This record gives sequence, structure tokens and C-alpha cells, in this order.
Amino acid sequence: MAPHHLPFYLAPGSGTDTLMVVMGVFLIGTMLWVGTLYWKLHSLPERMAHKSQKLQFEFVAVLGLISLFTHMHIFWIAGLLLAMIDLPDFGTPLRSIAGSVEKIAEATPGAEGEEVRIEAATATPPTDKPGPTKHKEPSHA
Repeated sequence: MAPHHLPFYLAPGSGTDTLMVVMGVFLIGTMLWVGTLYWKLHSLPERMAHKSQKLQFEFVAVLGLISLFTHMHIFWIAGLLLAMIDLPDFGTPLRSIAGSVEKIAEATPGAEGEEVRIEAATATPPTDKPGPTKHKEPSHA
């Protein structure tokens, strides 16, 4: 009893619903696209810190994971802020100082465990060397 020319959005009684299939494919594609966009946005701080070779890269990555699992956006914001700023590199100068101190320590005479003798400039000269000696003058008093 149905008319012969049904509109395209109505399913025929004996066939498949084409509009429902198209909308199902569109819905799955849209969900995949939005999910990919979400993951890219969520990993933005980590990618920023990795691209600029930041020292705090691992800390930013951990903050991103915490925000992912707890759904607390403050961790994501903290990771984004950390990825944007440069923390000063204290490790390299300290390693350089430690290396210089090791070189200085290896350059001093004496082996490990031996006492290093340093003679002061005011020490008395050894007696086996000839040199002028002062004689006390007898006092006439």
C-alpha cells in the first residue's frame, strides 16, 4: 500500500536503510577524528617539551599522564606551562666543576692514602747545606 516513489530518507520495506548506513559510517569516522584530535591536544605539552629538548621533559610527560587518568585539567595546564619555560641548567656547570676538581686532585703529588708534605716558606733550612751562618757576638756588658 506504500506509494511507488518514496522519499530517499525513508527505508523501503524490503531493502537496507541507506541513510542509516551512511550516518553510521559518518558517526564512526567522526568519533575517530575527534578522538585523534583529543589525543593530539592532550599530548601537546609533551610534544612541545620534546621538540625543544627541555630538561623537564619527563616531568611534563608524567603530568600529562596524571591529567589523562585523573581528568584533572590543572595537571595538563601545569605541564603546558612547564613545557613553555626554560629551567636553568645547573647540572652542566656543576659537572664541569667536579671534573676540574678531579683533575686537580690527580695532579697533586702523593698517592692515595699517603700524606702529602708541603713545606712552608718559613720552615728552617736543612743543616746539611753549607751557607752563611750568623755568629753571636759576645756582649761586653
